[in-house]
Amino acid sequence: MSPDTASHRLGPSAARWAITAWCTLTLAAAATASEPPVGSASAAPSTVRVAFHGHENGFDPAQISDVVSAALVGSLFDALLTYDHLARPAKLKPNTAVSLPEVSDNYTRFVFRIKPGITFSEHPAFKDKAGRPTQRELVAADYVYSIKRYYDPAVRSPTLFHYQGAGLLGLDELRQKALDTKTPFPYDTEVEGLKALDRYTLQIRVAKPAPRLPYVLATPALSGAVAREVIESLPDTKAAMAHPVGTGPFKLGAWRRGSRIVLERNPAHQHSVHDEQPAADDAEGQAIAQRFRGRKLPMVDRVEVSIIEEAQPRWLAFLNGELDMVWVPDEFVGSAAPQGQVAPYLAKRGVRMTRVVAPTTRHVYFNLENPIVGGYTPERVALRRALALAYNAPRERALMRRGQMKPAQSVIPPQVSGYDPDLKSEMSDYDPQRAKALLDLAGYVDKDGDGWRDQPNGQPLQLELHTEPTQLARQWQGHWKSSMDAIGVKMSFRMGAWQENIKAARAGKLMMWTTGWSAAIPDGSYFLDLMYGPNKGQSNYARFDLPAFNTLNEQQRVLPDGPERQAVIAQAVKLSLAYMPYKASGHDVNTWLYQPRVQGFRPHPFMRDFWRFVALEP
Repeated sequence: MSPDTASHRLGPSAARWAITAWCTLTLAAAATASEPPVGSASAAPSTVRVAFHGHENGFDPAQISDVVSAALVGSLFDALLTYDHLARPAKLKPNTAVSLPEVSDNYTRFVFRIKPGITFSEHPAFKDKAGRPTQRELVAADYVYSIKRYYDPAVRSPTLFHYQGAGLLGLDELRQKALDTKTPFPYDTEVEGLKALDRYTLQIRVAKPAPRLPYVLATPALSGAVAREVIESLPDTKAAMAHPVGTGPFKLGAWRRGSRIVLERNPAHQHSVHDEQPAADDAEGQAIAQRFRGRKLPMVDRVEVSIIEEAQPRWLAFLNGELDMVWVPDEFVGSAAPQGQVAPYLAKRGVRMTRVVAPTTRHVYFNLENPIVGGYTPERVALRRALALAYNAPRERALMRRGQMKPAQSVIPPQVSGYDPDLKSEMSDYDPQRAKALLDLAGYVDKDGDGWRDQPNGQPLQLELHTEPTQLARQWQGHWKSSMDAIGVKMSFRMGAWQENIKAARAGKLMMWTTGWSAAIPDGSYFLDLMYGPNKGQSNYARFDLPAFNTLNEQQRVLPDGPERQAVIAQAVKLSLAYMPYKASGHDVNTWLYQPRVQGFRPHPFMRDFWRFVALEP
């Protein structure tokens, strides 16, 4: 999942499984809190109540890129593969596929066999030959159609780059033909890169080795199966965002945009069972696995999602016993978990804690096509590096994040390939004196005597940073303003809704934005793609387009994980540090508190809908 998906852009505050969308999951049992015994039809349904900080955009896998939407889509649609919820590091396992794919021809051919008998949730579009309502089985052709939708220009998928990077044979040509002729995308044209060999067998062929393509095919927000009949029954492409019909563990019950989403157990979903396999020395994981092994998933009947933007109401609700789980807002970590331990007043109530370093990177990006901060000439590069050195990221981590952030040495976070725990770089430095020296050397001095630096050509140097209208964003503004004032650089701010900012960012209209990126898959390419030239208009909000970097990114994609690939990624990282299209502040440390009746909870770095693994018991 931006951190905004599937990798995804984070929503307003997290900047997100987004940065920016922090999600705070909270669980509370409904009237009768315990989950009914298996086979009991009379007990009241168990309800998980979840609060997200950040807004959802919709529920169509091909059209979303934010973290909140990706989390919800993960419960509505099924990808071919999934992750073992308890295994660390992340480990793939089959989902709708019978087994992991058959891989051949140096990672250029992948064959999946789909389990028979999996059906979509009910919909009027599903009819038999006589026009009567019928159940609709999931087949290989559904994945062919679903993946092709990412290439359809009418869909305008922000995550198409995941497939274009792999080079599925024939798909780019179909897309280009639709663009050139301004005709509908030819879904019925068969291509070598994506075929249903028979009813249950899917073949994917790529132009170059794609060792990590299975991760994309394990992420519902990147490859969840939709039904063609449903999509074509809708009035337009955008309508798919509000009418999700899948084979996932839940279905959409109700939706009030930006306020409340209800997910209900999908009775058609029968193929998920708790059979996780944690490491032998993982005592916590083993205990969870033994307790729930063999239980059908999900273990709750209903998920109620509320959008609560501010931190204090979420925290107070937890303290009042209205919520059973909370991702502790940074400003309350000191009172909730002093010295890394559950506070005594909470421990007496049986409250438990878990803490993880998330695969997210919080950053501000510079638009490389902006006439003030963009460009590749020495003075523009010096400007961005000086601004990065001048920003007081340690103060952000200490005051805004209350220490709940690990310093970033590059845009690549922990828990993904390519991360180097031994790297120490300029990215983490705070040095306003060096910043001033760089600006002086590059010609950014006060030419008109007004006390503010000007551009080398004498034009005013005026920065503009976009944020969201939240309390956290106002703190960001304060940090940036004081940091820039200290080096004589004038900065103004503009606030807008998350959806407005993300749309403008994709169009290249923002100079700078406080946002971030959260890994949807355990692959460092996901973060290098933020700077890959062809991804402008998709994940590359900075619109960075350096041929040398692009070449390195393409090289590392085709290599299997290992020292050779790590060396190529390290070179790409050095270029990103030299040109500074992003100023990364750090990587989230997430502190979760949960009540005793929440059982089976364990955050997974790449499965955001982990409520399906939770049981509510006395």
